[in-house]
Amino acid sequence: MKGLPICCFISRQHKHPFKRSEETMENPQLTSNNGCSENLNQAANIIVNHDFSNGLHSWHTNCCNGFVVSAECGDRGKPSSSSRSGGNYAVVTNRTKCWQGLEQDITSRVLPGSRYLVSACVGVSGPLSGSTDVLATLKLENHGSATSYMLIGKTSVSKEKWEIVEGTFSLLAVPERLVFYLEGPSPGVELLIDSVVISCPSSSKSESASIGAGDDNIIINPKFEDGLNNWSGRGCKVALHDSMADGKIVPQSGKAFASATERTQNWNGIQQEITGRVQRKLAYSVAAVVRIFGNNVTTATVQATLWVQTPGRNDQYVGIANVQATDKDWVQLQGKFLLNGSPSRVVIYLEGPPPGTDLLVNSLVVKHAEKIPPSPAPVIENPDFGANIITNSQLDDSTNGWFPLGNCNLSVGSGSPHILPPMARASLGVHEPLSGRYIHVKNRTQTWMGPAQMITDKVKLFLTYQVSAWVRIGSGANGPQNVNVALGVDNQWVNGGQVEINDDRWHEIGGSFRIEKQPSKVMVYIQGPGAGVDLMVAGVQIFPVNREARFKYLRHQADKIRKRDIVLKFSGAGSSGLSGTNVKVVQTQNSFPIGSCMSRTNIDNEDFVNFFVKNFNWAVFGNELKWYWTEPQQGNLNYKDADDMVALCQKHNIETRGHCIFWEVQATVQQWIQALNKDDLLKAVQNRLTNLLTRYKGKFKHYDVNNEMLHGSYYQDRLGKDIRANMFKTANQLDPSATLFVNDYHVEDGCDTRSCPERYIEHILDLQEQGAPVGGIGIQGHIDNPVGPVVCTALDKLGILGLPIWFTELDVSSINEHVRGEDLEVMLREAFAHPAVEGVMLWGFWELFMSRDNAHLVNAEGEVNETGKRFLALKHEWLSHARGQVDVKGQFNFRGFHGKYAMEIDTPSKKIVKTFVVDKGDTPLVVPVEL
Repeated sequence: MKGLPICCFISRQHKHPFKRSEETMENPQLTSNNGCSENLNQAANIIVNHDFSNGLHSWHTNCCNGFVVSAECGDRGKPSSSSRSGGNYAVVTNRTKCWQGLEQDITSRVLPGSRYLVSACVGVSGPLSGSTDVLATLKLENHGSATSYMLIGKTSVSKEKWEIVEGTFSLLAVPERLVFYLEGPSPGVELLIDSVVISCPSSSKSESASIGAGDDNIIINPKFEDGLNNWSGRGCKVALHDSMADGKIVPQSGKAFASATERTQNWNGIQQEITGRVQRKLAYSVAAVVRIFGNNVTTATVQATLWVQTPGRNDQYVGIANVQATDKDWVQLQGKFLLNGSPSRVVIYLEGPPPGTDLLVNSLVVKHAEKIPPSPAPVIENPDFGANIITNSQLDDSTNGWFPLGNCNLSVGSGSPHILPPMARASLGVHEPLSGRYIHVKNRTQTWMGPAQMITDKVKLFLTYQVSAWVRIGSGANGPQNVNVALGVDNQWVNGGQVEINDDRWHEIGGSFRIEKQPSKVMVYIQGPGAGVDLMVAGVQIFPVNREARFKYLRHQADKIRKRDIVLKFSGAGSSGLSGTNVKVVQTQNSFPIGSCMSRTNIDNEDFVNFFVKNFNWAVFGNELKWYWTEPQQGNLNYKDADDMVALCQKHNIETRGHCIFWEVQATVQQWIQALNKDDLLKAVQNRLTNLLTRYKGKFKHYDVNNEMLHGSYYQDRLGKDIRANMFKTANQLDPSATLFVNDYHVEDGCDTRSCPERYIEHILDLQEQGAPVGGIGIQGHIDNPVGPVVCTALDKLGILGLPIWFTELDVSSINEHVRGEDLEVMLREAFAHPAVEGVMLWGFWELFMSRDNAHLVNAEGEVNETGKRFLALKHEWLSHARGQVDVKGQFNFRGFHGKYAMEIDTPSKKIVKTFVVDKGDTPLVVPVEL
């Protein structure tokens, strides 16, 4: 363990009152007790007397008292404890404030621009039940300016054992006085400190050498040049090789590679503990060179995973990245991760192939991720908005420009609609009528056969294209038929829109696409009905959309439905002489709900929490309320994570959505549920409803009752059709205050016939006919390349039900932050401008904590990117501020968005400040202001 601070392993070395923790890793190196002083590179530690071997020399108590307990002197009347190093430890006592603790001046020992790692071993004693926080803090003092404080790290500590508080800091300029101190426990609780290490890795050549890479790789012995030192098997054996398979397998680089062998589970693999070397709130890149061998398996998924152990919480497994590995060649696995909190142990391991297959590893690199500068906004010359890129779309020249995909036949018929489909009309406005001619496709022997056209040279990168067409099918169809406008982009299928047809009428197809990497070939084709069914296609339009023109329209719409006329009416003494007096009105909060998804680990990151509470007024939990999380094994209930998140939201007056009570699709992977017979499953469903809704009665404003019923039917298949309505009825009985939602995906984008608006409407009406108290419609909003009229059309259709509509899981994705920001603006403006939409929830916003890549608004280490800037600008636009003068009637009139306001007026005698709320209403709101 050369170069690794021993403080990471303190939980294994303490005696009473700090209990020995369970050892879960089979690695004898991790349990060695070499002592802190033998393993710490003292030259790198800028803390003087770090282990209190010189008493309190160089340390100072902060408005409290302290002393040192030595190994020789015993406990001096204090609780008996043996520190992890077996030496001295400090006791900070007579604490009457949380901020009181032990400090050391480190001004002269810190260099500007250098990154310092902090690790302190701490405990507590005294009147405490449960746990309390211990914080590592910097105090920065400069003459003539206010003292500032920087939180470095935080950990939760109980009386049972020592814990680690760790973190990092870097200062662009060193203040006149810089003080490090430990603080935090409740008043009256004694703070115990065993040792403190503050080191600068870049200043220590020996540490860099111990890592073995000469760079900032935190993996020790990353290429197995030192054998298997620091490596171990996770539930299996590891071996070292210079070659395998009679010399057919050799290292891609270096002299050796390792194999994880005798694997009996998918999670078996090779691991290394990185506790103390990985820092919270820093993004790390991971790169591994891997392959597989044996058991007649030629290809398998290999995954990099973190095992994270945090005091007082369940173990956490963080999937970093995966790659499809083969038995033929080495492949590279790449990914990123970030830790929000201060775990007691962190282990990285490689896993994944089937049991019996060896996992081979040639190298592993884990280092602070480089910050990649964002791509500039794309410059698109002559976008030609609204211009159709399809050749001969009106079929004036027979079928020239078109060709049959497959051995079908194309001909031209007449009798199709003469008007553009509605969604295209909404984008294009006034447009010449269609010719009424259509392509008739006959002799179709495969579903993919239909008319096609090459558009490679006509498509411009980063432009969003709207797709529109009229389609119809011939006779002989056996049941409903899907018709799809598809694109072949270098042999990759891209969905341009889809519709289900079950009659002989013309139907509109509407969709969109965008290409972000230069293709060598782009083909558009129309496909879908079963073999033998004729296909008719008319008025095919593919054109780039002018989003700014749509935004102008949406601003006008939002003004009509999200604003109200307000009259400030002044009365009382002196009001008659107010005419001409200046009035200032500032909106402090828009009442339109905009929230986001969060996870339990996120709330350990202060930067995440600060952004969240500042910019969102609603929250939804990503996983922590789902059944598989709250009851991973039958009867083993786990609500701690959800409790913590609810408490945070209540503290900051953030409303919460309950996602979700049941989940049709996910139920198929919840093993203990699968094993239940029908009667026991019905009891389990009832228990789930009772446990969840009784525990959180009144705390969740919404519940997604049974998620994604249009895409799954597990409970209905097992328990009968009535179960879905009964879930709603029972939930309503248990918590009548909650609005109960249906929730599904691909409702708004025209690319999935299973969840098109018409299907969704039928589904909701069916539930209501069975007595289900459906109170809201959830549209998830995992959308690509959104086009306003396509989204708006779906909202219009669903709006006829009269139920509130929410976008419940909105995310957009683009490799270009500017384009991604534009996509997000499309969705937020469409929602804000539509009268049926009552709220929007983002499905996350922080990099590495979202289900989709290239979807984040904030980079992993807290920097707001171009997408986030677009989001914040939009939120600012939706705040109304007004300045003016009181009129001769003693009134001040303005028009503003719904929400909270503050008004300020200076009268000759005094300043008047008043707050008020503007609710929805069709008539002007009169706000009386008594002087």
